[in-house]
Amino acid sequence: MPPAWNRTLVVHAHGGPELGEPKQARASDDLIRWSIWTRAGYAYAGTGYHEAGVAVHSAAADLERVRQLFVQEFGAPEHTILHGQSWGASVAAVAAETYATANGRGPYDAVLLTNGVLGGGSRSYDFRFDLRVVYQAVCGNHPRADEPAYPLWVGLPLTATLTRAQLATRVDECTGVRLDAARRTPQQQRNLDDILGVVAIPERSLIAHLNWGTWHFQDIVFKRLGGRNPFTNATVAYVGSHDDAALNTRVFRTSADSAARADFASDADPRGRIGVPVLTVHGVNDPTAFVELESVFRDTMRRGGSGEWLVQLFSNDDDHSYLSDAAYVTAMHELLQWVEQGNRPTPSMVASRCRVVAAAFAPEVGCRFLPEYTPRPLDARVRLR
Repeated sequence: MPPAWNRTLVVHAHGGPELGEPKQARASDDLIRWSIWTRAGYAYAGTGYHEAGVAVHSAAADLERVRQLFVQEFGAPEHTILHGQSWGASVAAVAAETYATANGRGPYDAVLLTNGVLGGGSRSYDFRFDLRVVYQAVCGNHPRADEPAYPLWVGLPLTATLTRAQLATRVDECTGVRLDAARRTPQQQRNLDDILGVVAIPERSLIAHLNWGTWHFQDIVFKRLGGRNPFTNATVAYVGSHDDAALNTRVFRTSADSAARADFASDADPRGRIGVPVLTVHGVNDPTAFVELESVFRDTMRRGGSGEWLVQLFSNDDDHSYLSDAAYVTAMHELLQWVEQGNRPTPSMVASRCRVVAAAFAPEVGCRFLPEYTPRPLDARVRLR
């Protein structure tokens, strides 16, 4: 609770997701990371999610529980805003749909989604599967030749003992990614260029994405889908390496179990049925959640009949975890103006407002909104399947 509450509650859905046993520290850390809300006068309620792993509807239910706990303790706010960050943006979108009433509204007055993983299970993870198969075709050490073979779509067998540190060492062996470019061998540089050229991720996020394509895939396949395969690349032609023909000959191929893919989508895909204002903010150079995912979410909202409730904003940022205090305060102000007065914001309006807000919140950072920016279709970056 802030010292002087403005009677608006922000219910926060954190990213990740975390694996392993849920930890109290996650919720506590989020209180610090998102202190901008209480500094700006908003009450904050968050949850570490009671179920670890890639479980979207379970996490959405936790958001509704924590909202109810807040009301029991502090009384009903005038407005309640859902804020979802990263993977938590998909959680927040699903929560807004799940707990809406017949008219599309419900306990949440509006939704703010920042740097969101908004392609759902159907689209958000394809590029990480591409990374797994391309990395293995180039490097051949995940798994190594002397280790038991397994289909790459499982991420990692449940009996495997590989650690994140060991995987990072293997990536270094093949690509030298954590070395200065001058210290890499010519072969390491060629390998790195091939992987990044095909999968179109920045060098600094290679190890992180490979981690997610290993242990998150393990969670998805074994914990969510009973060992079934939701991934496919049977018809994907990989381009961008030094020798695409040779790469496509070596790359692991598979077709998804259609029921498994449908089950994953049923839990993880937003449906675009949100009958309240939705504002998205995305850094155009986000290295973790591609900005092109916003084009998928725009189409999802239109297909769900909620296109008029969506405004998308873009900023000249290259960090995934946090944009700027001024960006968040500005977005929330414009979202509440939409709720209270019916003033649907435009990107240029938001950019102008941010210059005023920045004077009070982090003036040294300023504002980086790009009012004219429109993201490419996701197909331009991740090959359709």
